[in-house]
Amino acid sequence: METQTATFAAGCFWGVEAAFRQLPGVVDAVSGYAGGHAENPTYQQVCGHRTGHAEAVEVTFDPKRVTYEELLNRFWQIHDPTQLNRQGPDVGDQYRSAIFTHGAEQERAAIASRDREQQRYARPIVTQIVPAPRFWPAEEYHQRYFEKNGGAACHVIPGGAR
Repeated sequence: METQTATFAAGCFWGVEAAFRQLPGVVDAVSGYAGGHAENPTYQQVCGHRTGHAEAVEVTFDPKRVTYEELLNRFWQIHDPTQLNRQGPDVGDQYRSAIFTHGAEQERAAIASRDREQQRYARPIVTQIVPAPRFWPAEEYHQRYFEKNGGAACHVIPGGAR
């Protein structure tokens, strides 16, 4: 099986990871950090605003079973892309909305998707669309958090309904 990678930030990574894991064709989803300047950041450093990273999820997917466009649709469904550096009660630059693209094709698709999605909102979408930086997996206790601990501890809605 040939897989591809997509990386998204949409608030608390626990909910984002759970939302993508529900899609058939997603092989793996890993919570972590992207878009900052520090090497191997910790949760405490990211939450302390010392690294510039966003809580992000790296999604490995089988493009024969789920398309990148379907992943983008899920991304838009699970958060409010008009909130700058926050999702609901979660406030800080680590909760920013971002699509970290892996190549020109993903960049084009993300921009087109954002432009279509903008028609649904009165306020401007603030989602960053930038080339994927190095992704740092979060500490083990963050992985599959909802499966290990139950849900409802995060503003992102894993099922996609707002």
